[in-house]
Amino acid sequence: MPSTDRPLRKLGFLTIGLFDPAQPARGHESTLEIIELGERLGFDSAWLRHRHLQYGISSPVAVLAAASQRTRRIELGTAVTPLGWENPLRLAEDLATVDVLSGGRLNPGVSVGPPMHYEQVRAALYPDTADEEDFSYERVRRLLDLVRGKPASDFSGTEGFEEFSQVVQPHSPGLGRRLWYGGASLGSARWAGEHGMNFLTSSVVRAQQPDGPWDFAAIQLALIREFRDRHPDGAAARVSQGLVVIPTDSASPRQRATYEAYAARRLPRTSAPQGPGRLLFAPDLVGTSQEIAERLYEHAAFQEVDEVAFALPFTFEHEDYVQILTDMATRLGPALGWKPAA
Repeated sequence: MPSTDRPLRKLGFLTIGLFDPAQPARGHESTLEIIELGERLGFDSAWLRHRHLQYGISSPVAVLAAASQRTRRIELGTAVTPLGWENPLRLAEDLATVDVLSGGRLNPGVSVGPPMHYEQVRAALYPDTADEEDFSYERVRRLLDLVRGKPASDFSGTEGFEEFSQVVQPHSPGLGRRLWYGGASLGSARWAGEHGMNFLTSSVVRAQQPDGPWDFAAIQLALIREFRDRHPDGAAARVSQGLVVIPTDSASPRQRATYEAYAARRLPRTSAPQGPGRLLFAPDLVGTSQEIAERLYEHAAFQEVDEVAFALPFTFEHEDYVQILTDMATRLGPALGWKPAA
């Protein structure tokens, strides 16, 4: 097995939390059970995606509040919350509340930009201000300021029997250091570093050059280095990589066939940038833990990180996620130099 000067320090996973619209409670319960399993297996973190107007978790903060009461150690994150759907002040209150409930384990990841299918949802989302909404980095800066304790109001004191604060309550002092930006471009990496955030880089990056060949790992490596060059902590600034990783060590023949077919269907999109955003996707990694570890050790961006939040595939069954997570924790993680949390 190859070696590395930067053994894996934190192992996490990311799930979308799909559910049957006829039985949404069961899907949400499955997600909570997976997070509980992750804690028992020694994972350092569990992350949820947002899926608005889809059959996936639309309110990760609410689900993580529930998870905070069913776990004691594992860190809980969002990867990522698209701020175009959020009011920064209200979100700051929700995040601080869940962080307090979790004992300081929340790791909110965010991104900016217009909501997906904005022309179709703008009337419902912002009926009076759709044309005035600012979906730039200013939106995340407002969230940062509010979470970090800058005033939200110029009024404080007693009014009748009620006490008012100028800053978001509850205030959770450590939360401001656990905010992450999910970025796919050099501009995002630069902004996140300059504003002292942590950086989430996933299986999607934005192609910089107009013509190929396109090297996903090289582009992702450039993002990581740009972020750290701009961050006050330099090389020590936190970066987490989130590739889709599917170990098959204990998988049944049916599961292996399902996993390989899933990756094969998604492989064509990795050959060239996709859509007007010129998004380049990484191939899914499917195989034994030894095979996956060897591919990761050869990955230029993986060589620069010591934290990962491997993404679980979207459409598998609960028992598939149990097998994948178990193999990650018991075989792949140790092959990457990771040790499970006590």
